Parts: sequence; structure tokens; C-alpha cells
Amino acid sequence: MDEYFSGLVVLDMTTVIIRKTVDGSYQGFTCMGHSGYAGKGSDIVCASVSVLVINAVNSLEKLAGQKMEVSANDDTGFIHCRFSAPLSYEGKLFMDSMILGLSEIAKQYGRKYLTLNYEEV
Repeated sequence: MDEYFSGLVVLDMTTVIIRKTVDGSYQGFTCMGHSGYAGKGSDIVCASVSVLVINAVNSLEKLAGQKMEVSANDDTGFIHCRFSAPLSYEGKLFMDSMILGLSEIAKQYGRKYLTLNYEEV
């Protein structure tokens, strides 16, 4: 997954891209950047996004048994997750839950700090 690290810069906002097929099946997601809401160690937006994203990855793997490829870089705030197989019912719930939480953060703190985008693959 090294191609995802080439050319990355630390963003002054967090961007999450959810990848879905035409029929709405989740294929994976990418989270990148630091929100810039506050300084390192006190950025509640960045910490909240990190908790939701990392918990989703862990839940997908440990509780739903989802096979996936995950790449991460703490310095750039980058996490890329690509599913190797279609999600189970539980896997879809974990993704829906992550997206719900991220959407609420974006609503509360604004798109200046967090943007949530969808990409059709």
C-alpha cells in the first residue's frame, strides 16, 4: 500500500473518504490529515476522529472477522483500509456507526476541521 503514502502532506483538516460501489457496498475508506482544531495533545476533533476510525478497524477485524488491508502513518494522520471481501451484516453496521459518528463531528465542529466524502469505485 506504499502508493498511498507517496506525495502525502499533513493537512490542516481531516478528510475521510468512504469508498462504495454503485450498489452501495462498502469497499474501504481513507482518513488523512490532522484537524487543526487545537494544538497537539489537546485537539479533541482529531482525537474523536481517531477513536472512531481506529475502533471501526478493530471492530471490523476482531468482532466481524473482516479481512482487510490496513496502512497507517501517525505523522500524517493517515489510515487506509481496503476490504478484501464483501462486508457481513455486522461489518456494515460498524461502518455505518463510524460514518454516523464522523458526520456528527463534522456537523458540530464544521467542515473547516473535518470533511466526509464518498467515492464511487
